[in-house]
Amino acid sequence: MPAPQAPPAAGSVPAAPPVIAVVGPTGSGKSDLAVDLALALDGEVVNADALQFYRGMDIGTAKATLEERRGVPHHLLDVLEVTEEASVSRFQGWARAAIADIHARGRRAILVGGSGLYVRAALDVLEFPGTDPAVRARLEAEAAERGLGPLRERLRRVDPVSAGRLGDARRVIRALEVHELTGRPFSSFMPERQYAAPAVQIGLDLDRAELHRRLAARVHRMVDAGLPAEVARLAAAGLRDGRTASRALGYGQFLAVLDGTSTTEQATEETIVATRQFARRQLTWFRADPRVHWLDAQAPDLIEQALAVVREADSSSVAASPPQPEARGAAR
Repeated sequence: MPAPQAPPAAGSVPAAPPVIAVVGPTGSGKSDLAVDLALALDGEVVNADALQFYRGMDIGTAKATLEERRGVPHHLLDVLEVTEEASVSRFQGWARAAIADIHARGRRAILVGGSGLYVRAALDVLEFPGTDPAVRARLEAEAAERGLGPLRERLRRVDPVSAGRLGDARRVIRALEVHELTGRPFSSFMPERQYAAPAVQIGLDLDRAELHRRLAARVHRMVDAGLPAEVARLAAAGLRDGRTASRALGYGQFLAVLDGTSTTEQATEETIVATRQFARRQLTWFRADPRVHWLDAQAPDLIEQALAVVREADSSSVAASPPQPEARGAAR
């Protein structure tokens, strides 16, 4: 074990470098680029894909294998059981602690993932309201009894911005829960984009036809690699009880196969369609952020382009940093 180093003198601690975030749609090659950057910059990877938090959800989430990680340390993989609910506010604390630890050791933090809100939670000035299980349970019961229409109408009255943005029942219920608990519209908790600390986002862009081809091929590889067996194992471990994990792409479709209500062929095709739809939503989210530097995912010099973006961000960060005071001797 190397000897511990003495802490730097007071006032001489350098500012942390910008966090590097690799974002974009699923299947675009984010994980590979993140590892390439880590190898080039003495970095470590921090996962921002909500479904890769789960132990055992490996094939269906395209979690990087040990071989694919190429010796680069990865953080925030396999931190939850499938029965636990992923929390973006809890992730915010995890991610920022991991990034601070990486930078404190003189290495480079590289955030990677396609879960847009999780990326924003790690990078941006963003607060999260609390939750109340009793309020949420009451709203869920009301939705089950009367349908989502009345809840959506209530949300339109108290928070028209969120009502126009949110579609599925879970998010409508969450928006109403937040309004009840805080008296503020849920949309007020998504302010202007402002980094909490220096950061640079690199987005991977891909021709739509090529992306669709990749996604279809990847789903078929997952099935061939044992996705149905993985789903069966996780079902025995309580997958159906997990509020987050059970909704993962591919897992719900293959639970239906396990139940005898679908076939492998049907589940495969449904997963391909759902994955393409998800990729489209990811692109919509990330393209709305003007801070993302988009690169062609198929460029032969992709890593060189990405490193150039990082170097420019580093230079801008140094230029914007106030001068550090000189270290002083010990007081007499």
